[in-house]
Amino acid sequence: MVNSPPKPTSEAVVSKKAIKENILTPRFYTTDFETAANLDLSAQDEQLQAMLTEMRADYNRHHFVRNDTFNHSWDHVTGEARQAFIDYLERSCVSEFSGFLLFKELSRKLKDRNPLLSEMFNLMARDEARHAGFLNKAMGDFGCTMDLGYLTKNRVYTFFPIEWVIYTVYLSEKIGYWRYIIIYRHLEKHPENIFYPLFHYFESWCQDENRHGDIFNALLRSQPQLWQTWKARLWSRFFLLSVFATHTLTVNERQGFYHTLGIDPTQFDQEVIRKTNETAARAFPSILNTEHPDFFRRLHQCSDLNVKISAVNNSNQPKWLKVIRKLPLQAAIVGHLLRLYLIKPIDAEALRGTVR
Repeated sequence: MVNSPPKPTSEAVVSKKAIKENILTPRFYTTDFETAANLDLSAQDEQLQAMLTEMRADYNRHHFVRNDTFNHSWDHVTGEARQAFIDYLERSCVSEFSGFLLFKELSRKLKDRNPLLSEMFNLMARDEARHAGFLNKAMGDFGCTMDLGYLTKNRVYTFFPIEWVIYTVYLSEKIGYWRYIIIYRHLEKHPENIFYPLFHYFESWCQDENRHGDIFNALLRSQPQLWQTWKARLWSRFFLLSVFATHTLTVNERQGFYHTLGIDPTQFDQEVIRKTNETAARAFPSILNTEHPDFFRRLHQCSDLNVKISAVNNSNQPKWLKVIRKLPLQAAIVGHLLRLYLIKPIDAEALRGTVR
């Protein structure tokens, strides 16, 4: 529960927080830098140059600065609400830091091969580093921080082809935009639910997310094979479904956090997914039919099955027994996702120009 009011206090003892690993934990990625360096961006050169000018302007350079509103004790945030918020900060921080590492490495590898793209990735890495640092300081207010240097050296990096990076980062940035702006607009109407000043920063935060998404939109549309082929239609649906399923499972795990903000988690999840799906019609050749009666029903069933898997993981049973017990649950999730994937998609090319 959240009690009031906060009182100033001396600096709390801050501990390093270890990541609780599961399938929803943000991953660190690497890619094919040679292919990235050889991308032909000429089809979107004008748009990318305009975006580069905007990124250089760095409109948010003075925004992510902690002010006096953070100088309080946050011990009044207790119980489930406190733990849910810490978990939210942890995953958000790791996600932003993962983006920073990928963008920074792309910038370094492309510096002498593709100067425009190198500078663009460097500026996006700047934004992601600010976000991760700001979130890590917020975690410090609650008595823990992430050891980002340790993560850099010890996390396992997953290889994604540059084409997959373009698809997934575009969706990650756009769904991030909708998450932040929906929470911000809700709290504008219900300021009594703002229990920590971080939420006042969400408007500028979502502007960064939206700007990054627009850059990846241009990158995607510069590559005809990513939107003009039948394979592109299949990949678009795959990545949309992967991101939406992950979002539903994550929101369900963080229900306590959303309840603290006065937000209904199910309604929030559905609004974010619908808005992101509509926005993706600007970039992808196909989007999902989120209005199909089975769509959210099956996503929620996946979420319920994931809760059961978590319960098995947290039990004291032998590892081999856990594996056996999880198999039918995992198979059921795969079955639901396959049925969702096979729902007739929407031709996004026919919608282009109508999505705002």
